[in-house]
Amino acid sequence: MSPTAPPLLAPGERLVMLVGAYGSGKTEVAVNLAIRWARAGHKVQLADLDLVNPYFRSREQQRLMESHGVRVVVPPGNLAGADLPIVLPEVIGLLQPAPDTITLFDVGGDEVGARVLSSFRPGLREGLYELWQVVNGSRPFTSDAAGCHRIRGELEAATRLRVTGLVGNTHLIDETEIETVLGGLRLVEQVSKESGLPVRALGVMEALAEDPSLAEIDAPVLRLQRHMVPPWLTPATDGHAACTSENQPAPRPRPIGVPPRLRTQDARGERDGIHPD
Repeated sequence: MSPTAPPLLAPGERLVMLVGAYGSGKTEVAVNLAIRWARAGHKVQLADLDLVNPYFRSREQQRLMESHGVRVVVPPGNLAGADLPIVLPEVIGLLQPAPDTITLFDVGGDEVGARVLSSFRPGLREGLYELWQVVNGSRPFTSDAAGCHRIRGELEAATRLRVTGLVGNTHLIDETEIETVLGGLRLVEQVSKESGLPVRALGVMEALAEDPSLAEIDAPVLRLQRHMVPPWLTPATDGHAACTSENQPAPRPRPIGVPPRLRTQDARGERDGIHPD
């Protein structure tokens, strides 16, 4: 990162909302931002507003974030993991954080997930919020500038808010190489030039963050640790040090024994779950 690159958060910016297409990596960015700002000495509160896609949600890393001092706002008890569109009344109070506090919203993917923000529109005024579009150029609908613009238009129509900045987060998970990151940087810079929106951050996995080619770029580098891991991967099989027993959600129960074969029959005479062919 160039010494003249702007900071990740400018003075006076206290409400940051992350939106983007499915697979953009919003949740990973949200968790890493929350921890980074908390480590820097800020009071941070994060609300998980992903109400439509329960695959990866920031609430899964509640214990990790709270261990760094982040206040995580999620439904209480067993409702925290429920696949229900629950918006807590407490979230309304997060729209106007205190001068020493940063509020971070992790919003659902695409315009359907982002629509929840439209209900907060009366309490939001231009200049009092940051709405950052996370862009992963490796995803089919945001692989070029035209697709990124189209997604932004859909997000703005759904939220009734204006996107204020871009976060480049192009990756191929474990197959990510520095060329992948640089290609994503070129894409988000093109989108920035065409839209007039600033590049607020470039997400880079920790292992690549020290690459010399990133030393002089004009965007702030957000060093990412991978915390959002599918439940079937463990630290031993995935190889990511960030995924430890301390930050993992409670383990899912393993099946005991072998389930009996199902006896089924349809109009063609299939039995025992075996196709006649």
